[in-house]
Amino acid sequence: MKPSFILLTLTFLILNSCNKNHISYTKKNGAMIVAIDEKPVLSYQYETMYPPAGVDSAFQRSGYIHPLKTLSGHTLTWIQPEDHYHHYGLWNPWTHVLFEKDTLDFWNLKKKEATVRFADFKEISRNKFSVLQEHVVLKDGEEKIALNEVQTIEFNKLSDEQYTIDFTIDYSCATDSPFKILEYRYAGFSIRATEKWNAENSKVISSEVQTRDEIDGTLGKWVLVQGELGNDYGGFLLLSNTSNFNHPEPLRVWPKGNHEGWIFVNFAPTKTKDWLLEPGKIYTLKYRMVVSNTEISADEAEEFWTTYTNH
Repeated sequence: MKPSFILLTLTFLILNSCNKNHISYTKKNGAMIVAIDEKPVLSYQYETMYPPAGVDSAFQRSGYIHPLKTLSGHTLTWIQPEDHYHHYGLWNPWTHVLFEKDTLDFWNLKKKEATVRFADFKEISRNKFSVLQEHVVLKDGEEKIALNEVQTIEFNKLSDEQYTIDFTIDYSCATDSPFKILEYRYAGFSIRATEKWNAENSKVISSEVQTRDEIDGTLGKWVLVQGELGNDYGGFLLLSNTSNFNHPEPLRVWPKGNHEGWIFVNFAPTKTKDWLLEPGKIYTLKYRMVVSNTEISADEAEEFWTTYTNH
């Protein structure tokens, strides 16, 4: 076990005993579980999760969030669905990358070209933690780290029904070679939503489009996903920061007729143009998520976005 991990384990104990913000951390089965007021709301998977028996082991993955939950305990994410074993709850790989004269896919794991892995915990404090994730090239039986990613995740309880998660994602080249993210229709910050939602019991709207079937390929400041959760109703609102590359960002959203009506949403900044990451520089993407036990209106979503951008 890495020394930094041992120190951070001690930090867990200290924070959990004196956390006035009611945020606590525990470790179980290779995941760090975050709780608000003793209610688990998020698990970050730092150990490798393997696919079900009989499925190609290439679909293994670490460094993702699942489950993501409402404060009432409903799970909002889904991993390793049979139609896309490489979908991992809330995760953010790049699909089409030019690195050292090779075109690589960090998203579609079955290709065995590249992957993203948890490397280390960088910080754990009262209401946030940060992790180092490595974007790894797989070639000729050897591995090479092409890109370093530090992801900081911060929590804030708004009420008994809602809380926010702020994501700050810092990218830096791991070598002297540039990392060029090529234009592609999906890549980046994504959520595969719960299997309990379908075209009939959920809805997806964006800041610009009020019909799910018309969102894909449009630009958006925010995207709202919500629906029935047993006898309850809830979901999440994703907000893109104005500082992000190619903001307002292109959206990838499955239409109702795709994949049995299940939901996949993606802020895809490279959907319409390339993004060159050069050595010696840090590139940052920021997002906020509002997780809610209750329905959020379009007007409320706009208010959340205004608050976020004025923060």
